[in-house]
Amino acid sequence: IIVIADEIYEYINFTKSHTSMASLPNMCDRTVTINGFSKAFAMTGWRVGYMAAPLWLAQACEKVQSQMTAATCSIAQRAALAAITGDLMPTYHMAKAYLKRRDLIMTLLSELPGFRFQKPEGAFYLFPDISDYFGKTDGTTVIHDADDFCMYILQNAHVALTSGKAFGNANCIRILYAAAEEDLKKAIARIKTAVQKLKNT
Repeated sequence: IIVIADEIYEYINFTKSHTSMASLPNMCDRTVTINGFSKAFAMTGWRVGYMAAPLWLAQACEKVQSQMTAATCSIAQRAALAAITGDLMPTYHMAKAYLKRRDLIMTLLSELPGFRFQKPEGAFYLFPDISDYFGKTDGTTVIHDADDFCMYILQNAHVALTSGKAFGNANCIRILYAAAEEDLKKAIARIKTAVQKLKNT
């Protein structure tokens, strides 16, 4: 059995610890670690990632990769090198800011009825279940599912959300809280106003 471990949020971790799967006893030769620079080093648009794997598997992946895409540009490669060999303090500061924003958005959303969620231990997303709103309407739009809810919020509150359907739970929405705190406050206030108009059919 080969374990593929996506460790992209290694540094955006609110538990203060990260254990790489490959570091566990007898797992180094059975683990493929996937990571990149988009999250921890705020290099989203640079599209630089990497894989660490047993040599035989890495060589097989290299053969496939070489036929599918060219190398990432040299500028992105130099930026990635600077990020991975440089001071991690900016990354730690960024993770601390995300933690503060997580707590803020959880506090704000807890004031809205019909939003049920777990406390995230990393990354910068909240994944609330909003199925309490299914079947409700503002008199014009009926909310049948998370897609309808996201579209309703976009049209009425001008806040972009993502349906949880693409992330494994069709009853949920995904909220990104990487924005500035004032923007988050405005967004949740707008969502609150919009959902207050939704009533049972």
